[in-house]
Amino acid sequence: MTNRYSFRNNIDFEATMKNRQNNLRGVYTLIFLLGFISISFAQEEKNLKWWNPSQSEFPVIAGQAWADEVPSIYHRLPARAETEVREAVWNLSKQSAGLSIRFWSNADSITVKYNVTRGVSMPHMPATGVSGLDLYSKSYDGEWLRSWGKYSINKESEYIFVINEDSPKYAKYGREYQLFLPLYNEVENLEIGVGEDSFFEVLPVRKEKPIVAYGTSICQGACASRPGMAWTNILERNLERPVLNLGFSGNGRMEPEVLELLTELDAKVYILDCLPNLSPDRDDVYNLTLNAVRQLKAKRPNVPIILTEHVGYADAFTNIKNSDHVKRLNEQYKKAFLELKAEGVTGIFLLEKEALGLGFDSFVDIIHPNDFGMIQYADAYEKLILDVLSEEKGTIPTTIPTSQSRDIAVYKWEERHQEILKMNQDKAPEILVFGNSIVNFWGGEPISKAVNGQKSWEEMLKPAGVRNFGFGWDRVENVLWRIYHDELDGFNAKQIVLMIGTNNLGLNSDEEIVKGLENLIHEIRERQPKTEILMVGILPRRGMEKEVNQINLKISQMADLANAAYVEVGKGLVGEDGKLNEGLFSDGLHPNEEGYQLIAKALLPALKK
Repeated sequence: MTNRYSFRNNIDFEATMKNRQNNLRGVYTLIFLLGFISISFAQEEKNLKWWNPSQSEFPVIAGQAWADEVPSIYHRLPARAETEVREAVWNLSKQSAGLSIRFWSNADSITVKYNVTRGVSMPHMPATGVSGLDLYSKSYDGEWLRSWGKYSINKESEYIFVINEDSPKYAKYGREYQLFLPLYNEVENLEIGVGEDSFFEVLPVRKEKPIVAYGTSICQGACASRPGMAWTNILERNLERPVLNLGFSGNGRMEPEVLELLTELDAKVYILDCLPNLSPDRDDVYNLTLNAVRQLKAKRPNVPIILTEHVGYADAFTNIKNSDHVKRLNEQYKKAFLELKAEGVTGIFLLEKEALGLGFDSFVDIIHPNDFGMIQYADAYEKLILDVLSEEKGTIPTTIPTSQSRDIAVYKWEERHQEILKMNQDKAPEILVFGNSIVNFWGGEPISKAVNGQKSWEEMLKPAGVRNFGFGWDRVENVLWRIYHDELDGFNAKQIVLMIGTNNLGLNSDEEIVKGLENLIHEIRERQPKTEILMVGILPRRGMEKEVNQINLKISQMADLANAAYVEVGKGLVGEDGKLNEGLFSDGLHPNEEGYQLIAKALLPALKK
């Protein structure tokens, strides 16, 4: 018995030792693999090519208003402000809240190395919010995506964003990215690195007028878990419009010195959200508000101003003193608002506490929103701003403004949009044609890489004063986005021509397309009340001739009811059998030079002389 048990024990012992040896081999193998991965990663890092924003030949820091005057490209106020504002405001302006960098890349991973000057975290706000970064990108259909990776946050910090995208289109053309910078720290020596085989193309600062927000720590971004969740950055993504963050933690007090700086900015909207830093016992909120609005309106009479009430405290139901504090502040604010309205001041709007909608689960501490609260803030602002700017978002796809980059192989949609904004500033157009690639490829300026009808454009449309607002692959909702993003601002056109809708066929119902076109006419008239609007019927296309005829009948009826002129220019593009004349097209959709000649001749009599 003893020998048998000893033998079994020996077997168990040998098995145990063998298992341990196998486990050790596994550990050694894992260590080797990890070491190999680390070595490989280190080698990959060494092969990165780096770009430093401070070496750019043009402004690249979005969210910054005084690019030529800031002491550091990551500061928010011009150098001269150091002697004009209080020291606390100046020091806070060095923190990079709301700043971002936009670029295109096809990299598999994007590395960012940077230094910060302050402590990396706070008791009520994590390091990822105080000192971290956030990287977002956009799909080719204009949808926002968030990029993930690993990070190390300290005085010397590093983020490595891993891009899980294996499509051939991404590998060849990449996509647009936006890197949001820390909310509560000063940035130094930032660099962005991508693999040597990848491309990296930084985007210049947008030309659209910005939303300018002046406020407190809530505006600056406390206590978002990461930069992308600050309400100003959420709002920027939702509106796809620059938002300038002039939030100064504990120091947003509607001071004349700061307001004077705001008057230098040609804003789309001003936001004053300063009540959480004011006291009804210490500050004359009523007169501060009157003076702030008058100061802004004296220099910028046409810029709308949103006055935001105190959001309230998390303990409002249990702390009567705090509840009374908020009530008194908001009463004085509303009193000033009503006084200004009685004086005849226009373009001022009150965002009431109830509209913000924060409850006790919306806060980190007694006053600062968590991420959920930040979303509530952004949603409330977006709703009011859309009303203020008459930028309604509908409930069907053709009435929801959307950007895109579907035709990236031919041109960059955002780049063409910015070029049109600049051209409009340099010389106002008299007649402009909104359209898709059919218009884009026709000719004229902005110059397109693919042009099929240059001769007809130069001979007939250019002398008539027509400018090309055609964007390849645009749908009705993409034109709506461009209308909302300033392409009709700052001038009075004689005539606006709409040649859009063919890219919606097959994706949307006839009713949705017609409703979207009707909405375009309404939004154009909102911004250009004196212009004549000409609705052009959809051109015939291979295999859809019957469908085009049917929808054009509906479009013509809609245009008549909307008091817009209507013309069909495609009748000469089909034969007697109703089928497409293939000799007039390059691919069954886009006309060739001969086809464009026929279209131009049909369109010219309808153009306003």
